[in-house]
Parts: sequence; structure tokens; C-alpha cells
Amino acid sequence: MVQYLAQPTPRSPLTYLPNASPPTTVLSILHSRLLFLSPVSVDTEPLLVLEFLHRVVDVLEDFFGAPLLESKIENGYDIVAQLLGEMCDAGAVSNTEPNVLRDVVDVPGWVGKLLGGVGLPGSSNLTPASGSLAVSNSSFNAQTSASQLPWRRANVRHTSNELYVDVIESLSVILAPSGRPLSAFAHGTVAFTSKISGVPDLLLVLSTSAGGKAHLDRIIELPVFHPCVRLVRWREKPGELSFVPPDGKFVLAGYEVDLLPPPTSGSSLAKLQLPVSIEVRTGLGPTATDFEVRLTLSNTFPGAGSSSSSSSSPSLAGGGGSGAGNGTSRPAALRAGSGIGARLGASSPAFGPSSSSPTLEDVVVSVPIPPGVRNITDLRASRGEAHYTAADGVVEWRIASKDTANLTKNVSATLRCTVVGHRTDDDDEHGAGADDASQQHDGFNTATTTYSYDDDTADAEVPPYQTGERVRQLASTAVSRSQSRSQSQSQSQSQSQSQSPSRKNAQSTARLMPSSASVSFAVKGWLASGIKVESLTLQPRTSRGIGDGIRPYKGVKYLTVSRGGVETRC
Repeated sequence: MVQYLAQPTPRSPLTYLPNASPPTTVLSILHSRLLFLSPVSVDTEPLLVLEFLHRVVDVLEDFFGAPLLESKIENGYDIVAQLLGEMCDAGAVSNTEPNVLRDVVDVPGWVGKLLGGVGLPGSSNLTPASGSLAVSNSSFNAQTSASQLPWRRANVRHTSNELYVDVIESLSVILAPSGRPLSAFAHGTVAFTSKISGVPDLLLVLSTSAGGKAHLDRIIELPVFHPCVRLVRWREKPGELSFVPPDGKFVLAGYEVDLLPPPTSGSSLAKLQLPVSIEVRTGLGPTATDFEVRLTLSNTFPGAGSSSSSSSSPSLAGGGGSGAGNGTSRPAALRAGSGIGARLGASSPAFGPSSSSPTLEDVVVSVPIPPGVRNITDLRASRGEAHYTAADGVVEWRIASKDTANLTKNVSATLRCTVVGHRTDDDDEHGAGADDASQQHDGFNTATTTYSYDDDTADAEVPPYQTGERVRQLASTAVSRSQSRSQSQSQSQSQSQSQSPSRKNAQSTARLMPSSASVSFAVKGWLASGIKVESLTLQPRTSRGIGDGIRPYKGVKYLTVSRGGVETRC
């Protein structure tokens, strides 16, 4: 541990310590200001260890709640020790599912914690006979009715049966200075919340409005699934997820979508459409020390159509209320030459009031400033508020919610700033003695030319027959030639001296201008990829422990976020 902390910061997630005995590789992750370490002294796959550390964080948050704090771990040390013993047995990863760990890890109830806090024995110690009987009965019930699924607890019971699907996409877009997209990806996550009794067997169907499930396998790249998903069903019928869910919240699937049309489609990459676009102009003003950021907010979401179309509404079969909003989907990224597509969806009552149109919010523009800048002055924003943080070297511009909540038309806003750079030694020397240096330089050249002429005339051997008028003609010719040469040299030197400071100032000012700008935002009820939930069905034949007439409530929510993911290069 001492050798690891002696390493310079920032430390790599994989650090090799050759001086340790034996030589050890330390793998680490940082979460909520807590450092999780796993020393490895044998040849092991690093990704396996890092994934195990992330599983430890997820399990601790499931038991202690988020955010994970140091005080929670200290107060629940006995629970942490039990969890680590069950998750890693003698160095081998054993069980990392929170549902199963809740059945094997003894978590004291609030009565035991209350009595233990005042120094009194818990309820189990007051009645050992009944406690032993309860333990034996619970062990018998666990053996007789334990679930064979490693990710789901046995004997799950809920008073209200609910199923929720959250489809969240994070954008990663890079635009050239001309506005042409260089890369555009949407990283999606299908989060699922299951609060239903028994052992339900569910079928979730994903599709797109451009071609339904037929084109889904060509749109989705790098899909990943929870162990509960039956991969055979997905391979046979892409877009259909058949699974028995764990109890509670979990990540059902993840995927990646390339939002740019393939090069073979013959479409123009410049037609990529986003609800937010930015443009950066540098070198403005009389001294070329200003830059301007232009932000355009649009209420036209590609692919969002009328909310009255009932055919596009997800079919949440199996009964119960539907929390998915209506809307048509025309994913433009799935058509040649149309850019990004989307689906208009609305939230269920469990996620908030339903909406007939997408909502743009949390718009923040970040402009990284080069380290040579001393200060940013005169921040003039037509909308919102902007400020410069010298410690982070970033100009942050926040747009007010009133400008983005209810857009009736496209809204443009500008931010103009003035850059103040550090004064260099060359600038000080030039400003203090530029005139003296110029005069001294010119005088030196003139004197050199004069002395050269005198020396030439003094050392020249004059023939005896060239006397009088001939000597005077030769002397006047040499003087005129010397004067013309001196004047040409003086003019070229003065021009170079006058151009050199301006060229240096232009170059130094260009180095102080920002090279990129990024925008963060969130859009509720809209997906950039055009993927939507077609249906969510409860299979009554293969489900167990569900009473007759149980119709769970179901809801769907769509969300597109950009955490600085849309970046424009200058």
C-alpha cells in the first residue's frame, strides 16, 4: 500500500510494483472519492479484476445506498466483510449478484441496531429458542423453495407489481470547423426495474420505425446483455429480449449506434441534425483578441412526429396501465442522407407527467482556454450566464431553463469574450527600446557604408594620367552608388522590423484562442438512434408464483444526454 501511494499522481488503474515481494500488480478504481484496490501477484486478466471491483461497488451501493460514503462502510464493517467473503472465495470470484447475496448475508434489522446502539442485546439474543427455530425454519424454506436462478431471490413478494424500462443514450459527436461531422455515436443503456412477485418470464421487443426489427441487427453494434437474457432468442430473432429479471433495478442491455450513414449509401455527412449546435469564431475585434460562440437551440427533433399516432405506441401486453407516450418515429440516421433519427416518447406517471413533445434542458457550453491566457474579460452573453474559472481554464456558459423549456421556434444565442494573455519578455523589450534599437541599427549600417567608401577611395591606386576632373567624376559616381545601396538596405530593414512585431503579435494571439467548444444537454422523450420499445409482455405459461389476474403496471421512458459529448473544433 505504501509503495502504491508513493507513485506519482494521477495513478494508472494498472500499476506494477517490481520492488514488492513478490512483484505485484495493483488494479484500482476510484468511486465517490473512495479508492478500491486489488493486488494481483499472478498472471490474471486485468479486465476481470477491474470488472470485479465495479461489481463490489455496485453491491455496496445496493446494500448501503448511494452515494457510497466512508462512514457507511465503517459503520457496516461486518456486512462488508460478509459480502467480500461471499463474492471472492480464496481469490476466486464466486457470487456477485445482489439478489442472492441478500439471502446469504445477515443484515441486522433496525430493532437490533437500535438495541445495540444503547448497549442492550438484540432481539435474537433475548429469545434464543425462538431465534433458533426461526433460523431453522428459514433454512428449510430456503432449501425447499429457493430459486434456481443465481440472479433472483427466492420467495419474492410485492404488494404492487410494476415494471419500468428506461432507455438512455449518451451522445459522442465530433464536428469539424466547417460543421461536417467527423464521428457520431450513441451509447445506449436499457435499464430495467422489476417489482413483481414470483418468478416472472418477460419478453421485451425493441424495434425502429424505419424498418421495425428487420434492420435492428444492422443498426445496433457491440450489444451486451445481463446474464438473465437468453442469447439464443436474440440470435434467432434480433430485437427480442427474453429473460427472467432480477428483483429491483439492474442494467438489462447496452449497445452502440453509429449515427452517421455508411459511406456506401451516398449520403452527405453534413446533414447530421442535433437539437443543439454551436459555432466558434476566433480572432475578432480590432486587436483580434475576441472570440465568439454562437449557440442554436431547436425545438425540431429529428424523427419526432405527431403524438396522435396510436400505432407507434408501445404495446405493453399483459394488462396494466401503460406509461409510454404516443409518438411517431422517423429515424433520419437510418435513411440515406437524413442524419440523426429519433423517437418521440413520453414518461409514465411513475417518472413524472407525460409529455406530448420532447423537452430540452440543462444546456451548458464549455470552452477550454489555453494555459497561456491570463484572464478572460468582458464576457457578453445574449442569453443565460457565463463565467470563467481560471483554476480549471474553462469558460462555462449556462442557458436559463426558461429559454429551453418551451421553445416555440429556433433560438440563437451568442457569447463574446476578450482574451488577455501573459506579457512576454520579447514584448517588453520591443515596447521599451524598439525605437532606440532601430536608430542604432540604421546608424551602424550607414556608418559601415561610409567607412567602406572611404577605405575604398583611400586605398585605390589612381593612375598618374587620371588627375583633376577625372578623379572628381570617379568619386561622385562611387558616392551615388553607395547612397543608393544604403537607402535600399535601410528601407528593407525598416520594413522587416515593422512587419516582425505584427507577425509575432498575430501568432501569439492565435495561440491564446480556444481550439474547441463542447455542449452538454438533456432531452426527455427523444432518442437519437431511433430505437424504441415495441412491446413488453408477461409470459403466463412460463412464469411461476404469479397469481391469477395479476396485471403489472408498466412504464417506458426515453432520455438522450450529452455530457460534453457534442464537440466542435475550431
